[in-house]
Amino acid sequence: FDTAPCGGSTVGMSAELRLSDHERALYSRQIRLPGVGEAGQLRLREAKVLLLGAGGLGSPVGLYLAAAGVGVIGIADPDKVEISNLHRQVVHGFDTLGLPKTVSAAEALGEINPGLKVALHPEGFTVENAADLVARYDLIIDGTDNFPTRYLSNDVSFFLKKPNVYASIFRFEGQLSVFAPHLGGPCYRCMLPDPPDAGSVPSCAEAGVLGVLPGIMGSLQAMEAIKIILGCGTPPLGRLIHYDALNTSFREFNLRRDPQCPLCGENPSITHLIDYEQLCSNTKPTNMMDNQDEISVEQLKSKLDEPFNGLLLDVR
Repeated sequence: FDTAPCGGSTVGMSAELRLSDHERALYSRQIRLPGVGEAGQLRLREAKVLLLGAGGLGSPVGLYLAAAGVGVIGIADPDKVEISNLHRQVVHGFDTLGLPKTVSAAEALGEINPGLKVALHPEGFTVENAADLVARYDLIIDGTDNFPTRYLSNDVSFFLKKPNVYASIFRFEGQLSVFAPHLGGPCYRCMLPDPPDAGSVPSCAEAGVLGVLPGIMGSLQAMEAIKIILGCGTPPLGRLIHYDALNTSFREFNLRRDPQCPLCGENPSITHLIDYEQLCSNTKPTNMMDNQDEISVEQLKSKLDEPFNGLLLDVR
């Protein structure tokens, strides 16, 4: 990747392709950017992007990729539009309540870019179809809200050498990175080696989320995807970008490729796709009380009321 200008994309393109007069008018402000031009716009038109999830993150990603002129967008999401989605999933509306999210999103994206080809995958993204789906696209946008799909998308993108543009949100905070070991960066497992126990991390439904936050993080994902397609800029390979909405601040953390990573390390133990849905559903939260890894306030008081010769260290 070059820091500037754009060029040298990872997405192939025929030299015989040309933009139509309609496309030149539609994307005129974009085409005149230094290093983009007609060649860059053609790269966008020839690109195929798989969007995992048409929710809070997937909505702005899909809208901006369609508006930018990406030619093919695949949408994998098994859910239907619910009223609780609408405050943040801006690709949907009241008139699409009850419809599959793939259908609702495709309608909205088509309004922005009538020339867009949308491939619907209402069956979602599963261990059975992941490899086949990802093989059809140039890169993955991970807009999911659950760990099984995140780990699955990471694994299949590693095996098929496709960039994985990742983002996640929690209350007033967001994270962003690009996982692409074949381009020299770490994978998601280098950051989080193992899926957390089932129920140990609250969902948006449990923790809450301000609607604009996924809009910000999804827009950043769209930007990274466009940079990858155009072959310009510096994607956050080996970097985790943290956004704090309450303080309007960004922090950056270095991520190193783990030589002991079970997926992309020197001696990998993961050599095929894993059914994380079954793994996580069968993972029971550890009984912390039995192992004395956690103690309640009442138990702590009882301990301290007794003769206590140890050291109490609170690291919460």
